[in-house]
Amino acid sequence: MKVIVIGAGVLGVSVARQLALAGEDVLLLDQWGAGAGTTATTFAWTNSSRKPDADYHRLNLAGMEEHARLAGHLRGAPSYFPSGALQWADAANEQRLADNVERLRSLGYPARWVTPEEATRIAGDLRIPATITSLAHFPGEGYVLPDLFVNELLTDAEQHGATCAIGEVVAIDDGPDHVAVTLADGEVRTGDRAVLAAGRWTQRLAALAGIDIPLVTDVGRGAPTVGLLGYARSPRLDLRCVIHSPGLNLRPAAGGHTVLQALDLNADVDPADPPTVNGDLASTLARRFSALLTDPGRPPRIDLRVGFRSLPADGRTVAGYAFAGSRVYCLVSHSGITLAPILGRLVAAELTTDQEQDLLRAFRPTRFAGARRSEIEVDQHATGLGEQ
Repeated sequence: MKVIVIGAGVLGVSVARQLALAGEDVLLLDQWGAGAGTTATTFAWTNSSRKPDADYHRLNLAGMEEHARLAGHLRGAPSYFPSGALQWADAANEQRLADNVERLRSLGYPARWVTPEEATRIAGDLRIPATITSLAHFPGEGYVLPDLFVNELLTDAEQHGATCAIGEVVAIDDGPDHVAVTLADGEVRTGDRAVLAAGRWTQRLAALAGIDIPLVTDVGRGAPTVGLLGYARSPRLDLRCVIHSPGLNLRPAAGGHTVLQALDLNADVDPADPPTVNGDLASTLARRFSALLTDPGRPPRIDLRVGFRSLPADGRTVAGYAFAGSRVYCLVSHSGITLAPILGRLVAAELTTDQEQDLLRAFRPTRFAGARRSEIEVDQHATGLGEQ
């Protein structure tokens, strides 16, 4: 079987690798190159911390477990780190944290309270402010180095026969016996199946095949799709896990660097006028970062990157065919980093065997059929979907 995977982000590359491992003929297409889209601007925290929907929580748990299994098969430097995560709360946020810890414990999700001294040992090179009143540790969580992870998946896919090509898709013909994908240069690629795994561009590409995949498409100032990340090049830290503190989230990056995320600042980000390293948002990030450093004397050096999240309108992963007889498989998720390994394996299994995978049953695009947009949209901010 020949499969054309459109989108070489973390989901598309993961699916392509699994298909190649199964011996299928795989063409991976991307307009810019592997990992250059949504995957390049993710906080990359692996978790199922705030996934109240039972099916979505179960899928994310499976994603966390699959990361651990996959890490033993990928070659090269480690790209997945089961470091655990700490969440710190001040008086204004301690009840929200307590409620979430209680909910997760009731589901069997590893979560425990820790003292400031223990949290300091777990966190590494950070200072816990005196305003912090409660601290929780989630030992099953972790993080990924996205660029390295995608490159390793792609390398393995190519070693097993997958082909990667650059090209902009301008037409998709979902025919009765094949799929034809037309590129901007006029070239037509045909296959037995196509997988749309193009992140926030999936809705537009699906429409080319007559398929409606409702996503949040607003990319204006303060939109829930818009996120700001800071990349602290200095000072170099011995940061040992993911940290969620009031006003600032942190995760380790390569070379002692740190990725920073301040969710409340996203409302002030205008992609049409991106923040600069000398502007107010950068200064706020630097000030909050300095407040957590054991040696705050030297001003941090922080680069900024504006990203656009992939947000299905109802907040839940989309995985499957939009109608009976379709040869176009749609795949998009907000939790791409956590879910990439498990979705890669399950989607490849459905494509190659035509056997439904239980974990994906609740996420079919057929759930949108006949529904009005107002019936499926959720408040992305209220559900915590902007946290990754």
